Amino acid sequence: MLNILYRDETLIAIDKPSGLLVHRSLIDKHETRFAIQLLRDQIGQRVYPLHRLDKPTSGVLLFALTETAARAMGAVFEDNAVSKKYLAVVRGYTPEQDRIDYPLREDLDRMTDARAQQDKPAQPAVTDYTRLATLELQISDGRHPTSRYSLLNVTPRTGRKHQIRRHMKHIFHPIIGDTTHGDGHHNRIFREHLHCQRLLLCAQELSFTYPDTRVQITIRAPLDAEFQRIVDTFGNTQPH
Repeated sequence: MLNILYRDETLIAIDKPSGLLVHRSLIDKHETRFAIQLLRDQIGQRVYPLHRLDKPTSGVLLFALTETAARAMGAVFEDNAVSKKYLAVVRGYTPEQDRIDYPLREDLDRMTDARAQQDKPAQPAVTDYTRLATLELQISDGRHPTSRYSLLNVTPRTGRKHQIRRHMKHIFHPIIGDTTHGDGHHNRIFREHLHCQRLLLCAQELSFTYPDTRVQITIRAPLDAEFQRIVDTFGNTQPH
C-alpha cells in the first residue's frame, strides 16, 4: 500500500519508497512493480505522472487525476515553477552553501525516451545547496585515517534527468549510495559499518501554485527509518 501524502479532485501525491520505479524501463526490464500501476490499482482510477524520481530516490511523487490537470500542471513543471527540496548525504565536507551551474547533456532511457532528440546539446542546469551538518567517522576512506560526510538541503532550479546526482558528482561530493554516479568505497563504508543499503537522497518537499485556483500547495514527505537513522548520526542538527 502506497502512502498518500496529498489528494484533491485533480491531484494526488505519494511517498515513493526507495527502490520503486515510477514506470517501466529497459534499465530494469525484469522489474514488475511500478508506482503508476500500484497507485492506479490502489485508488481504482487512471493517474498521470507529472515528473520523475529515480528508482533509488524516495519522497514526494505527484500525479494528476485528469487529463486537464495533467496539461495544466505539465505547463507549471515546464516553466520551472515548482519548488523542490531534497535531503542528501554526500562524501566530504562541502562549503556551507553554493550554487552548481553546470549544463548537462540529456541522459536518455532507451524505452521511455525513444522519441527524444538523441544528440541534443547540453542544457542549462542549476542546483543550490545548503549544508546542515557534518559527520566524521573513525574509518579510513583509503587515503585518510577518517571518512567525512555532509548532510545537505538541495534545491534544483532546473529539472534535468538525474540532475542532483550528476551535479554532486561534478563537484566531487557524490551522494552516498549512488551506484552510478557515486564512490564505491564510501558506499561500502555505509553498507558495512552503518548498515545502510539505499541511496541517501529524498525528495522531501514539493511546492507550487495551482494554475486555475492560484492556491499555493506544499507537499512534504517523511524520511524512512533507514534514512532517519543516518540523519541521526549527524547529531542534533535536524533538517527543516
